Amino acid sequence: MASHRLGVAVFVLVATAILAAESEPNQVESEQLQDVGGSPDAVFSDAEGGFKTGDGASETVPGQAETPPHPVETGRADSAGRRVSIEVGSDRVEEPVADEELENLQAEFDLQDAPQQSEPVPTPRDHFAEELVIRPLLSGDMYTSFQFRTRWDTDLHRGKKVSHYRLFPKSLGQVISKFSVRELHISFTQGFWRTAQWGQPLLSAPPGAELWVWFQDSVADVDGAWRELTSVLSGIFCASLNFIDSTNTVQPSASFKPMGLGNVTEQRFLRYAVLPREIVCTENLTPWKKLLPCESQAGLAVLLKSEKLFHSSYHSQAVHIRPVCKDSACRETSWELSQTLGIVFDLHASGQSKREWSLFKMFSRTLTEPCPLASSSKVYVDVTDNPQGEELFDLSPAVSLQTQAVVLGDRRTFTVYDLLTPEPYGPTRSLNILLKWRQQVSGDMQRPVLHTERYVSGYGLQTGEINTLLYNSHPFRAFPVLLMETVPWYLRLYIHTLTVQSKGKENKPSYIHYLPSKDRQRPHLLEMLVQLPPHSVTKVTVQFERALLKWTEYTPDPNHGFYVSSSVVSAMVPSVVAMNTNSTEGRPLFTTLFHSTEESSYFMRVYSEPLLVNLPTPDFSMPYNVICLTCTVVAVGYGSLYNLLTRTFQVEEPSGGLTKRLANVIRRLRGVPAL
Repeated sequence: MASHRLGVAVFVLVATAILAAESEPNQVESEQLQDVGGSPDAVFSDAEGGFKTGDGASETVPGQAETPPHPVETGRADSAGRRVSIEVGSDRVEEPVADEELENLQAEFDLQDAPQQSEPVPTPRDHFAEELVIRPLLSGDMYTSFQFRTRWDTDLHRGKKVSHYRLFPKSLGQVISKFSVRELHISFTQGFWRTAQWGQPLLSAPPGAELWVWFQDSVADVDGAWRELTSVLSGIFCASLNFIDSTNTVQPSASFKPMGLGNVTEQRFLRYAVLPREIVCTENLTPWKKLLPCESQAGLAVLLKSEKLFHSSYHSQAVHIRPVCKDSACRETSWELSQTLGIVFDLHASGQSKREWSLFKMFSRTLTEPCPLASSSKVYVDVTDNPQGEELFDLSPAVSLQTQAVVLGDRRTFTVYDLLTPEPYGPTRSLNILLKWRQQVSGDMQRPVLHTERYVSGYGLQTGEINTLLYNSHPFRAFPVLLMETVPWYLRLYIHTLTVQSKGKENKPSYIHYLPSKDRQRPHLLEMLVQLPPHSVTKVTVQFERALLKWTEYTPDPNHGFYVSSSVVSAMVPSVVAMNTNSTEGRPLFTTLFHSTEESSYFMRVYSEPLLVNLPTPDFSMPYNVICLTCTVVAVGYGSLYNLLTRTFQVEEPSGGLTKRLANVIRRLRGVPAL
């Protein structure tokens, strides 16, 4: 009886509370809005399936059915009788409960009656920035470089699986986690950079496809992980990376140190491979653009039109993934994804009669808006060669914002267009940067401090010689360089013929690492540390002998020749001006491509031309000739013999011809007997 009275009392209290809430809806809704910390204009109500406005009316969400109100559940625990009375709508249920269940149920009712506390909105842990660098060349060509950088403050190598991706591409994040990748660098390049005419690019890359990866020290089978990784990347970028095997993979001993955190010295976790014959086309550009947060729908990526990009003299796209410091104190690490794209538009190949460039002429597009997910979106135009009073070209639209940055050891001046501000777009809401030359200026760009060339000499198809030239154009400073040569196994090097000469004198390397090749298993690997005297040309030569391949190992076009990958030169190059070694925050993205640990020098990696070598090639038309001759002999010889053996001969008496019949007719007319 006591429990019955208690249930009735609870029901009366609940009904009174409901009537009070219905009589003052605006006050209740205002309190709810203050609890969630939002605007008093609207609040989402799960019970009514709609948005409640400030006047108490509800607005149903489009595409969502209206749901009836949930029944009101109230209850009170009776600790004395170990029973609970629960009111569900107009029904009442009394059930006996245990002590632990009673305490849990009472805590649940107290939690439901407690006011809801608002949670602060978490700050994003990933950031995206984009920029475009435009540099006019003295030859009349135009060099453009895109930089897209995504940083993610997370640990992809921890035991817990990462499932939520916002800006960082999920496909690459899964690759890093699955294969325990520390760093990944991949590039696809079509064409060769002409250093004498164009100067030095912001980021060098060899022709074809290049891939080098650092694995974590927890990987037991590095070769197995390397094979699987190349197959996965081949599918992601629609490239022929699955042709990377042991015959074109090397393990450098001194080159290709990590570019991010963790300067590991165990080179057994490093793998490097190049496919110099890889052709770059639209199939490689499309998946590269899909890695961007806005893809090609907004921001600078709208300029990436395939038919324009590949109608150029030089095209190089790359993806670099590395761990970096989250802040200046470097207490935590972040993952940095840098996507770079460099293009050189040729003046004559584009069909232009005047030296006049614009975004629309180069890309057939203009800029209308930045990427909504980008924290920074800027366009830099190099105006160093266009000083005040000696203008070589006019730049429009004109903006007052300029900045200076040290690029490749030289201080350069840039005009900056900030796409996050409305100023560059103008009244048309469209940005079309126009660069028009005032006078015809021709000539070569200033040669960089360090560059290299390579060629093959010799005659015949038995022996030859590889010549590598290293140029140090600095007038008074000498510096060491690390040269790495990767030569296929079918070019058998005579390492005893290796010579290094500078200014006509022998230049003995201070470090040499040579790993000989194994036929059909691994290539040659030659690394050496050479000191380059100031203002000099150092020549490195080595002789080789051509091997004779099996007829099944030749390519479909063997007379075209066989490619040898580019040589790699790494060095700390002296800088003309002091380098900034402080934090990279607030600096242009392209300045982070030149790593420097001291103010007087910066790190640079340059590549030479790939080599095209002819091998002894058999006459592959001979099988065709043999087949034709054999078929002719069989058809003539066997056909005649078969005809003689199977033919049936019959003897027929000759019948009279036309002459005999005419003679008999004449003889009858004359009364003479027929013949």
